Amino acid sequence: MKKTMLALVLSLGISGLLKAQDFALQQLEKSPRHSEFVDVTNGSRKVHCFVVYPEVSAKATTIVVIHENKGFTDWVRSFADQLAAAGYIVVAPDLLSNFDDKHATTADFANSQDATKAIYELKQPQVSSDLDSVEKYASKIPAGNGKTAVIGFCWGGGQSFALATTNPKIKAAMVFYGTPPKEDAIKNIKAPVYGFYGGNDQRINATIPPTDSLMKAAGKTYEPKIYPGAGHAYMRAGDDPTGSKENKDARDASWVRIKELLSKL
Repeated sequence: MKKTMLALVLSLGISGLLKAQDFALQQLEKSPRHSEFVDVTNGSRKVHCFVVYPEVSAKATTIVVIHENKGFTDWVRSFADQLAAAGYIVVAPDLLSNFDDKHATTADFANSQDATKAIYELKQPQVSSDLDSVEKYASKIPAGNGKTAVIGFCWGGGQSFALATTNPKIKAAMVFYGTPPKEDAIKNIKAPVYGFYGGNDQRINATIPPTDSLMKAAGKTYEPKIYPGAGHAYMRAGDDPTGSKENKDARDASWVRIKELLSKL
């Protein structure tokens, strides 16, 4: 009986996760753009990445997209494809690649809760090293112009901010509802950092004023923007057809800002 109940719970968890991503899969199925999976080498590690290309005649800037704490989901691929539709090459790594012998990618986890638990078991040096390798790969894509920027969400938003402290090559870092780096790392930032935050996300928003002060004191560019009424993870929630008006409005406004900022690189 216990085994049967466990199987049922796992089944419901997986089907629930898949259902939550149905809208993203439908978006991807309609995309005319070329996409592929590649493995980026980082020493003895292989980082599984999704790469999608815009339909353009000139070389394009490449954007590294860092996933949420749910791991590499269909929504991440959908966002990457939407960004490619705006004219950018996108490389989205699965930072749970080769987590252990049983989990080669996020898809190998039973549900999003297990993936989230694994995310927080990752060691920061490995994450930073993986992202540096992905950025290096992104900067050398033949169809690219050599410029790279980074966009991250939730846990990935914090990683986007962190990458700005360790990688001087990126041209911009966009932080969606992510936490800031440690104070002593801020002095190393070269690229401008642009923050995107939901109004109903005080857990994260409480970090904005002190971060703003530290960035200004260090002479760094930090431009945070709060979208009233939106919650945490509003970009994903606003993409969902069943999402709230506030999340949808914040998502739409954020897309306008993303495109404006990237056009200036």
